[in-house]
Amino acid sequence: MFHPKVNATIIIPRVSPHHIVNRSFCTFQPLSPQDALEERLILDSIAWPETPFLPSPISLEQTTDPANSTFTILPGRKGGQWHVGDQLEVMIQTFDFQGRPKKSGGDFITARLHNRKLEAGVAGQVVDHLNGSYSAVFSLLWKGDAQVEVTLVHPSEAVTVLNRLNREQPDRTYFKSLYRSGSFSETTICNVCLRPTQQLLCNYTDLRTGEPWFCYKPKNLSCDTRINHFRVAFKQNIISKEEKLFQSAVNLKVPIQATGPSNVAGLPKEHGQLKVNSSSVTGPSGYYYQGVWRALGGTTVSQFNSSAITQCLKGKAVHMYGDSTVRQWFEFLNAVLPGLKEFDLHNRKPVGPFMSLDYENNILVTYRCHGPPIHWITIPTRELRYIANELDDLNAGPNTVVVLSIWAHITTYPMEIYIRRLQSIRRAVVRLLDTNPGTMVIIRTANSRALSLQVSLTNSDWYSLQCDKVLKAMFKGLNVHLIDAWEMTLAHHLPHDIHPPPPIIRNMMNCLFSYICPQKHG
Repeated sequence: MFHPKVNATIIIPRVSPHHIVNRSFCTFQPLSPQDALEERLILDSIAWPETPFLPSPISLEQTTDPANSTFTILPGRKGGQWHVGDQLEVMIQTFDFQGRPKKSGGDFITARLHNRKLEAGVAGQVVDHLNGSYSAVFSLLWKGDAQVEVTLVHPSEAVTVLNRLNREQPDRTYFKSLYRSGSFSETTICNVCLRPTQQLLCNYTDLRTGEPWFCYKPKNLSCDTRINHFRVAFKQNIISKEEKLFQSAVNLKVPIQATGPSNVAGLPKEHGQLKVNSSSVTGPSGYYYQGVWRALGGTTVSQFNSSAITQCLKGKAVHMYGDSTVRQWFEFLNAVLPGLKEFDLHNRKPVGPFMSLDYENNILVTYRCHGPPIHWITIPTRELRYIANELDDLNAGPNTVVVLSIWAHITTYPMEIYIRRLQSIRRAVVRLLDTNPGTMVIIRTANSRALSLQVSLTNSDWYSLQCDKVLKAMFKGLNVHLIDAWEMTLAHHLPHDIHPPPPIIRNMMNCLFSYICPQKHG
């Protein structure tokens, strides 16, 4: 746990070498008692089960083996029959590579129920019993065949590594900035957290939000000569042979097989049977049927063609802020709306900012990336803007839609950093809604992606799941709408991708339009 420290410097820390050597690795602004309590409660709520200590040298023998592990569909309350609206429960038993049952929990396992022919799918909730066994619980939401799929994303031993990396090496993805004055230029390393050295620091902590950012000071130039920001590299500082814990087709996103049948037949809903309620502990936020996402509870998701989208957005300004997963939505609108034309602001792809206009229908769509850390090519310092500040400066009103997505670039840091970023954004959202009550705010959650060794060590689905849980907890109860990208990618049959494929994006966009224009195009 990182303890808040007061960062009283504006440009560089005090010159005293003693001060620099004893400076905390991660420096935080102090939290209010209320925010500090919330941070502790959220960290407690997402706490992962204890994972095993890793022996040295690493051996796979005693680690979770998906090929030896199994799942079994448990008998329903009516014996071998299931009806639409029932809950289906699956018991998962994990074994190691020597075929011995695991005695502890902490594996990262996902599950979904699907029917490829019907293009139906729903995510299951996995419960860790902390003894090597797990339950996966599904809502049965369609008639016909329902196939269970259980996947070991990471063994508990790999989670041990991922946890340690964020705790001990939050700077393993590192960045640089170029400083220039006349014909002189220097580059230095930058990050949220910089290791203490004898070098002075340039402190770029945002004065309005308190968001921390530091660079080592150039030797011959001042801190205010910084002109850009860019990602340099990723340092793969794992202990010898730990890479064995992240092997595709061995223990990285590998299916677990059933001991008996892996599917059930869903019969029609029984007379008087209670409707599946998404507010229950195991309830999903929605499911796919015939390739279309159906939300459970709340707004009905309608299907919008290009003319319906134009009518929905007519007279509106849609402002998108965040990472490339929401820039993908900006690009979708440019592609499907014939009247929407991107205005060339002469900014670099993919950095932006970008703006598109439909003059005839008075539609404005903008995109701007979030502030650092951001893992892109060179970004001018003038474009390093924090979402909270952008929201505070926004000229909003009843025809304004704000869309946010921030998670993919902050997964290599202790969760406290993500929580504080979201607290800052949430305060700005509350201010925006208080002063402009007609403004609509829609937030896209994290999603699963394809994993390799390097991707796992920086952007694992395990990291993204923590972000997803934190975001949902922090915006619960506010007058905002969430689009559950986590479940929408997990429940779909298409391969996972940091930028989900077009059928999933179209479903996400239909959710977006259904919030903006509810029940107008059912």
